[in-house]
Amino acid sequence: MEKRATREGYGEGLCALAEVRPDLLVLDADLAAATKTNIFKKKYPEKHYDCGIAEANMMGVAAGIASTGKLVFASSFAMFAAGRAFEIVRNSICYPNLNVKIGATHAGISVGEDGATHQCNEDIALMRAIPNMTVINPADYVEAKAAVLAMADYVGPTYMRFGRLAVPIYNDEATYKFEVGKGITIKDGKDVTIIATGLMVAEAMDAANALHEQGIDARIINIHTIKPIDRDIIVKAAKETGKIITVEEHSVIGGLGSAVGDVVLEECPVPVIKLGVKDVFGHSGSAKDLLKEYGLCAENIVAVTKAALGK
Repeated sequence: MEKRATREGYGEGLCALAEVRPDLLVLDADLAAATKTNIFKKKYPEKHYDCGIAEANMMGVAAGIASTGKLVFASSFAMFAAGRAFEIVRNSICYPNLNVKIGATHAGISVGEDGATHQCNEDIALMRAIPNMTVINPADYVEAKAAVLAMADYVGPTYMRFGRLAVPIYNDEATYKFEVGKGITIKDGKDVTIIATGLMVAEAMDAANALHEQGIDARIINIHTIKPIDRDIIVKAAKETGKIITVEEHSVIGGLGSAVGDVVLEECPVPVIKLGVKDVFGHSGSAKDLLKEYGLCAENIVAVTKAALGK
């Protein structure tokens, strides 16, 4: 299966978007090669602005551009876009409900060798807590590209999360359609539901295959929109399978697991087990080794699922 990073889908999506949206402008904070907005910059240099290593200022610039009615995407690493610029995102973008799209790359533990200071495992929690903010976390290159195009027609502040690591492409670009706020049942199942987001969707799919060989029928759901979350697909899974396991490359505090848990608690209380980064910082290491160390791999999903089912 071909592998490409979701951040590449972001860059390619911006190029595709420019063909139909002449009002598009793209900002970056001296990281165009890493965020992949350099793909856009090469084709549309007059529409790309490097704001330098000043992420908070970039968000203020984006807010100003959006207030004129233009479509603007502001890009940086998740640690800087959600962390360093949080107050500007909250007060200058979300409070006035401006149409700014934030492209946050290099999220999660798989940033790898850059270490704890750059491994943002808190960004979903930060962004979903802000009123008016929509939070998107695509699972593969195709979904990331489609999300960029879909969010151009979705009015309001949006946080889009992309990874550094290349991951399997399992969606068909010719047929895939991104729908904001709609989860996707990748595989049906009756014994347990595994709800994943972002890079963990591929790991959940591998886990489901391994579980099937051991006689366990796991339902796999991709939640690419953390906020607004698809309550219907979660409640249906809770009622039909009785147990839910969430998997995310993010802290277990405030992310996908918390969002799913809120829905289940209110609508259909069943056990929810959250797999993610526990309440700890990351450290430097290869992406694959770190994901395995922190339990964000198919093998651990299998083990946790079997334990939850008493097998």
